[in-house]
Amino acid sequence: MDKALCLLLLTTWEFCPPNAPIPQKAIIAGHDSDGSPLYVGRAIHEGDQLPGKVAANRHMAYVSYGGREYRKSAFDVLVNGNVSWVRSGFGEVPRNAILGGRTWNGEPLYIGRANYRGSLAPGKIFQRHRTLYISYGGREISIRDYEVLVEN
Repeated sequence: MDKALCLLLLTTWEFCPPNAPIPQKAIIAGHDSDGSPLYVGRAIHEGDQLPGKVAANRHMAYVSYGGREYRKSAFDVLVNGNVSWVRSGFGEVPRNAILGGRTWNGEPLYIGRANYRGSLAPGKIFQRHRTLYISYGGREISIRDYEVLVEN
């Protein structure tokens, strides 16, 4: 494969300031319970860089932390790349899993997704806790069986 083409396919994070449109090449992760698309995003909260969901129709990212859901108006969106979702669970992630962020003390957080109450929502895989956390309805939801976002 052409080296320039390879560089175009690598996943990267693009900053979205408040009220900015979602980048054209944003990676769709699933859908909200109302059917609207959800994208892979991340935002800073309490010193952690947390993977979560981006709802384009609300121009907002949602991350979970300490049992609650937090709304963020400035966030990063994952763009480009040749990616797919792989079934996993209980904190396990494949070698080619995409790093979504880190805790304040350096623990890696990977990108996962799961079905919950009519949505297919992305969130953070916290290996030490052996779970995927998604934000939904103001709460942080723990899910043991999930899919992991990987670079092909």
